[in-house]
Amino acid sequence: MTAGRLTESPGRPSGQVLIYAARTHEPEHERVVHAELGRRIARLLGIPFGGTHDASRPYEGRNYILTTDTLIGAALADSLGLRNEADLFGGVAPYPFVPTKAITHPLFSADSNAPTGWSHDFSHRVSHAVLRGTTVFALDDARRAGAAMLRAGSLRLKPVLATAGRGQRVVRDERTLEAALLEVEPAHLLEYGLVLEENLEQVQTFSVGSVRVGNDTAAYVGTQRLTQDNQGETVYGGSDLLVVPGGFDSLLALPLDDVSLRAIEKARCYDAAASACFPGLLASRRNYDIALGIDAGGQRRIGVLEQSWRPGGASAAEICALEAFREQPGLRAVHASTLELFGRSPSAPVQARLLYQGCDDSIGHISKYVMVRPWLDQTAPPEKSATLV
Repeated sequence: MTAGRLTESPGRPSGQVLIYAARTHEPEHERVVHAELGRRIARLLGIPFGGTHDASRPYEGRNYILTTDTLIGAALADSLGLRNEADLFGGVAPYPFVPTKAITHPLFSADSNAPTGWSHDFSHRVSHAVLRGTTVFALDDARRAGAAMLRAGSLRLKPVLATAGRGQRVVRDERTLEAALLEVEPAHLLEYGLVLEENLEQVQTFSVGSVRVGNDTAAYVGTQRLTQDNQGETVYGGSDLLVVPGGFDSLLALPLDDVSLRAIEKARCYDAAASACFPGLLASRRNYDIALGIDAGGQRRIGVLEQSWRPGGASAAEICALEAFREQPGLRAVHASTLELFGRSPSAPVQARLLYQGCDDSIGHISKYVMVRPWLDQTAPPEKSATLV
């Protein structure tokens, strides 16, 4: 995976690790996990952890910033002293729509509305790496695109700012589509967009990514788990990752199955296109969600759903894997997992380390865990899979 554009030698931060709260509201469960990540990153870098960044306070030295969301614009990055990917855990994007799933698909037509900075070249570069779909920034485009897509089967309506799979709706006819579109705020649609994507059945979601903290780097491939939240909605429940020190060449040297290899190939295509088409993109944490499922025609399909250039649900596993590689330099790989359980009395594996447990105002009772296990070298050849589209 490409590593982002460095403006100078990365060097080592000389100040402290600070958390930059990039959103108006930061849920308690995320604040607690971000603080734990900040402490662990500070130990990896050998510098103090300074808590949350305070804009009114002058800071000395070159600080390391843990962003709670992808930062938007070079001006904000410059104000925080972010010169290259060695200065942060997370990412910087040039426009608000760039770090969302909106960029995954092309516009419906050449005359469709699009925001400043939209790249037509990006969708061309990733056309073979994503599922069938379109992104719209106006209700009329959404109606036209939806009607066209429904002729081939059901579609999934995806708000671009929603996370953990929340807010998505499966649409099977134009009447349902119209009812769903009536709930969309036009001003929000104009700025961020809305994704209409082919709906897959029997879906398995893969995660492919790379991460860097100082001179420590890792790459991984794995799968995501689904669970039911306190409202009964099916949401993200954690990740199980196979992580290697270094980059993707080291990961590809392991005996991986065909689906994992295809997922890595598609994620790397998406990542390279993003770096080429959106100048100003900078990220030390690059995660890509890839869906494998059955389309309306009964074919197995695999494609990138979206990207994450911010601390995410798998970040605790990523950081703990880096710690394991630092502590045991000879490790070739580890299995690193995160687990998110809803309800008052969750049952977690004995070896899992608790990151957060409590009743969050936004989602209710939730417990978050992380665990790292040794990878046992596989000598058997990887399994072959059926043809993927």
